[in-house]
Amino acid sequence: MGRLAMAGPVILLLLCTMCRLALGITDGLLPNGNFERGPLPSQLRGTRVLGSSSIPSWQTSGFVEYIPSGQKQGDMLLVVPEGAYAVRLGNEASIRQRLRGAAPGARYSLTFSAARTCAQAERLNISASGQSGLLAIQTTYSSNGWDSYAWAWVAAVDSSGEVEVSIHNPGVADDPACGPLIDSVAVKALNPPRRTNRNLVKNGDFEEGPYILPGTKWGVLIPSRVVDDHSPLPGWMVESLKAVRYVDGGSFAVPRGRRAVELLAGREGAVAQVVRTVPGRRYALSFTVGDAGNACRGSLVVEAYAGRESVKVAYESEGKGGARRAVLPFRAAAARTRIVFFSSFYSTRSDDLSSLCGPVLDDVAVVSVRAKRG
Repeated sequence: MGRLAMAGPVILLLLCTMCRLALGITDGLLPNGNFERGPLPSQLRGTRVLGSSSIPSWQTSGFVEYIPSGQKQGDMLLVVPEGAYAVRLGNEASIRQRLRGAAPGARYSLTFSAARTCAQAERLNISASGQSGLLAIQTTYSSNGWDSYAWAWVAAVDSSGEVEVSIHNPGVADDPACGPLIDSVAVKALNPPRRTNRNLVKNGDFEEGPYILPGTKWGVLIPSRVVDDHSPLPGWMVESLKAVRYVDGGSFAVPRGRRAVELLAGREGAVAQVVRTVPGRRYALSFTVGDAGNACRGSLVVEAYAGRESVKVAYESEGKGGARRAVLPFRAAAARTRIVFFSSFYSTRSDDLSSLCGPVLDDVAVVSVRAKRG
């Protein structure tokens, strides 16, 4: 009888814990995040969506269209990134969804696919919890006609216990239907990385990062810190004008582990991190350079900086995967040392000259080097 009495509170505690986990944000597509469930025929005028609640799980405003794959606009074929349907955000249009279960102060990232249509300078304003970023999608990095992007924020839960995420097209074109296509909207909780005694670099293996849509072969672009104050790549900053690409081992050659970063925008795409060091002490910055197995052939060069020291690491790529290890010794000049990586120049895939590519960076470490005794 005593055991049964004790079991009751334990079971209740387990059930409460399971309830909290069930209510938390689940990594993956948002409800109807791929827009495969669409409006009723009576809620459409052609492709234009009528009513703010017509797309299941979403609220809309402005000129929003529901676009099926194969839809044409004049002589232009509108590209649906994945599946059979996507939405297009015309003049001042937005889509938004409220997420329940976010932990206050936790960091989350939003992943979505976007394709340009007929406007020349398309931009998207991504917002959540009072934070926002203006993302330009003029440059298409893949040959598919679209790219996937990531954007991160720190959750501030409102009185209802929810967080609202929004994707808004702030543009106004002569044709109100001109605007970007949006598809496959997903979310992921980002775990804060930690330094260890074996490595002063946080998230040096890049295993922690934004959600990558399963089966996709173009990775996820991580924008400049000018766009996003909270990097979707924990521990790292994109200190450049252009994005870098986050890749996974399912579709790319990754030197080690499951994830890596492709430096595909030359000197305009750099990743950086500040590590804690002891002034005057010697350290070694080690890292791996390779290719993503995506037909990025030729001479690839990564430039690495640690404080005042630098090194250029060349890698002759056949575009089939492979890597080499490099080390940069340096003496710390301050209590914090900035490490930076970028590619020396632009590259394009040999099988598709319209797709940008570059060297892959992985397995970054900074360790203290003890002086040898005489």
